[in-house]
Amino acid sequence: MNNIVAIVGRPNVGKSTFFNRLIQRREAIVDSVSGVTRDRIYGKSEWNGKEFSVIDTGGYIKGSDDIFEAEIRKQVELAIEEADAIIFVVDVEEGITPMDAEVAKLLRKVTKPVLLAVNKVDSASREKDAFEFYNLGLGEYFTLSGMNGSGTGDLLDKLVEVLPELPETPDEEEVLPRFCVVGRPNAGKSSFINALIGEDRYIVTDIAGTTRDAIDTRFTKFGFDFNLVDTAGIRRKAKVKEDLEFYSVMRSVRAIEHSDVCILMVDATRGFESQDQNIFWLAQKNRKGVVILVNKWDLIEKETMTMREYELRIREQLEPFTDVPILFISALTKQRLLKALEAAVTVYENRKQRIATSKFNEYMLDLIERFPPPALKGKYIKIKYCMQLPTPVPQFVFFANLPQYVKDPYKRFLENKIRENWNFSGVPIDIYIRDK
Repeated sequence: MNNIVAIVGRPNVGKSTFFNRLIQRREAIVDSVSGVTRDRIYGKSEWNGKEFSVIDTGGYIKGSDDIFEAEIRKQVELAIEEADAIIFVVDVEEGITPMDAEVAKLLRKVTKPVLLAVNKVDSASREKDAFEFYNLGLGEYFTLSGMNGSGTGDLLDKLVEVLPELPETPDEEEVLPRFCVVGRPNAGKSSFINALIGEDRYIVTDIAGTTRDAIDTRFTKFGFDFNLVDTAGIRRKAKVKEDLEFYSVMRSVRAIEHSDVCILMVDATRGFESQDQNIFWLAQKNRKGVVILVNKWDLIEKETMTMREYELRIREQLEPFTDVPILFISALTKQRLLKALEAAVTVYENRKQRIATSKFNEYMLDLIERFPPPALKGKYIKIKYCMQLPTPVPQFVFFANLPQYVKDPYKRFLENKIRENWNFSGVPIDIYIRDK
C-alpha cells in the first residue's frame, strides 16, 4: 500500500507539468489554457526506493473563473482529508495571488506534511523573486522548474523524508483475499454489501455518498472466505455539492491499491459513465482483478434494452481490455448475488494462476512459428523462449533477437492467444519482449 501525495494549487501554476515529471510520462494533458487537465490525474512515482501515489487535484476544475475559487477550496479540503502529504505549487512569475493566500490559510491549519513548491524558477533572478513566498507562512520553500526539472530532486528528498510510515502488510499466506466494492455514489455499493452479509452494516439512503468510511467485513458464508471492503461509498461531504468525479477517483485510490479484486458497481439506470470508466482504468492501471456488476437491473424495462446489448455497449467502452466478467444483479431483490461473488473469486484465482514454463513454450512457440512478428526493415524477428514471470500479477516475457522491432499490435496478438488458451478473465496481463 502506498502513501498518497496530493498536488494542490490554483490553475496554470504548472501542476500538471510537475505531475508528469513525477510519474515520468506525459499523462496529464498540458495546455496554456487554464484548467485544462481533464482526466489523467493519478499516477505512481518512486524516489530513493520509496514508492508513492500522486494525485493532481487540478483535474476536475471546470467552469468560469468565479467558480474556480470555490472549486479549488474544495479540492484542497479533500486533499487535506485524503492525502498523506501535500505539495502546494505556486508560480514565481505571478507572485502571491489572493487565491494562493487562501489556499495557504487552509494549509497552515494542517498537521500533515505540506511542501511549498515555487515553480517556473529557471534563472538566478527568479530565485530572488521567490523570497516573497515566505509571506505565505508555510516555512521553507523549494524552487523548481517543472519544465526542465531543476530543483525537483531536493523537493522529493524532503517528501520521502516526511512521508509517514505505513503499517507493514503481513505475509501473503496469512492474508485473506480483499475484494473492494467501488463505483460512483449511489450505485448501490452499500446495499450490495448489506444484502450479502444479511444485516444493515451500512446506512443506505437515496442521498448519494452517505457511507462514511472504508470498512472491512469478513465474509464467511456459502463456502467463501474473504474480506469485503466498501470504499467509503466514495462519498462526498455535505459541503460539496458537485464534482463527484474527482471524489470518486480520490476515494477509490486507496481502496483499489489495497485490494486484489475490484467489484465495480454500475447503476443500470444511468449506464456506464465516464466516471465508471475512470474507476475501471484505475483498477486496471494497478493491475487488479475486475468484475463489473450492473446493479438495479430490476428497474430496467427489459423490452427497451436486453442484457446482451447493454453488455456489448460496456465492452466497447472498455477496449482494449474487454476480457472482464459483466453480471447483471439487483442488490434489492438479491438477484444473482452469489454468482457475482463466484465471479470475483474466479477472477482472484485467475490472477494467482501460474503456467508451467514447458507447457507455455510448447503452446506459444508453435503459435509464434506459424504467425511470426512481421519483419521490419528486412530483418526477421525470432522468438525462441518464453515464460511467466514469478510476480504477484500475470506477466509474461518473450525472448527475441530484435525485441525493439516487436510492436504493440503483435503484443496484443500474444495476449489474446494467452487469454484464448488460459482463463485470465478479469485480470490485466503484461507482455514484455526482451533480448535473448
